[in-house]
Amino acid sequence: MTRIIKLLVLAAALAVFAIPAIAQTDQCNDDNKGAWYKTFLDNYSKTDPATQKVAYDAAKKYIDSCPDDPQRTYMQKFVDKYDVKQKEAGVGKAFEEAVKNKNYADQMKYGKEILANSPDNADVTSILGIAGLGEATLLKESATYAAKAIQLIEAGKPLKAYTHDQALAYLNWTIAKSKMAAAPADAINDLLKVAKLESEVKKNPQLYLDLSNAYAGPHAKLSKEYTDSLNPDKTESAQSKVILENLNRIIDNEIDAMARAAALAPADAKKGIVANLADLYKYRNKGATDANVTELVASVLSKPIPDMPTPVTSLPTPTPAATPAATPGTNGNGNGATTNGGAKTNGNTATGNAATGNPPNGGSKTGTTGNGATAPAGNKRPRLNYRRG
Repeated sequence: MTRIIKLLVLAAALAVFAIPAIAQTDQCNDDNKGAWYKTFLDNYSKTDPATQKVAYDAAKKYIDSCPDDPQRTYMQKFVDKYDVKQKEAGVGKAFEEAVKNKNYADQMKYGKEILANSPDNADVTSILGIAGLGEATLLKESATYAAKAIQLIEAGKPLKAYTHDQALAYLNWTIAKSKMAAAPADAINDLLKVAKLESEVKKNPQLYLDLSNAYAGPHAKLSKEYTDSLNPDKTESAQSKVILENLNRIIDNEIDAMARAAALAPADAKKGIVANLADLYKYRNKGATDANVTELVASVLSKPIPDMPTPVTSLPTPTPAATPAATPGTNGNGNGATTNGGAKTNGNTATGNAATGNPPNGGSKTGTTGNGATAPAGNKRPRLNYRRG
């Protein structure tokens, strides 16, 4: 027992002497300052992470122990940069994990931190600009980054995460989707940009469902304008004819977009898309059959996608056939009889309303005079719900 007590007393005594010894190593004296500074100088410029850490620890020791020493200023710059790099490395790793796991909220969270120090990083900006396609709650914010990413890419900033066209396709799609709810017509040109870029995006049926639904905006607007512009007896007016021509052009493009969606959709979604397409196609092309719709779907991808129609403000005036010169008559009185070689233009013939889209039969004319007018389909077409994978 006595021996144990003596050992405890000795241990306590050693501990008392050890405290000043440890404190001695942190003192701001010339020997320590020289050793710390030499260790820092020998290692700070090397790229190896382990030696950089040695330099960092030596600099921190110097700075913490000698707060009033002017030499610490130089080392403080190194320490600050090292801290930023370490933080970025941690954030970068978290960002990579978010991308790998398709965690779009974390992509936005950690991506913002990276951009705070690297605002021109085209890869990170592009990823944030595309995140809204995967998470609808991020769409508005994502569209802002999409616009910025397009600027960076077009300015020549390096891009590794995507190919040039692939990035632009996804980014323009984000911007288009952000416009869909408030102003569908404003999204049309953005969606057409996407469809014309050479990337896997142009093979996604959801892109064309979005385009079809974007055309439904001006379709509904023109349909109402058409109805409002009819004469009081519901016959055609000069204004309604022009509006109907513009409406038909929109419907043709709407049909084209739906046909592309059907052609690209998997079997479990294709049936519903074709059913909606058939309704609109048969409205636009009187007398069309399911076989015509099938033919359209089979051939549509071989044709260029039509641009947004340019609105017309008037219909072309039919040019009457020229009247040939008089020839000698044979009616017995010797007078020259006039032969009316040109047929008289029928005032009730439809003008300028042949379908301009891609139906197999070239489109059937829609009557535009008197009671021959067909009421536009308006917004009766069901919405499509095939979602992007």
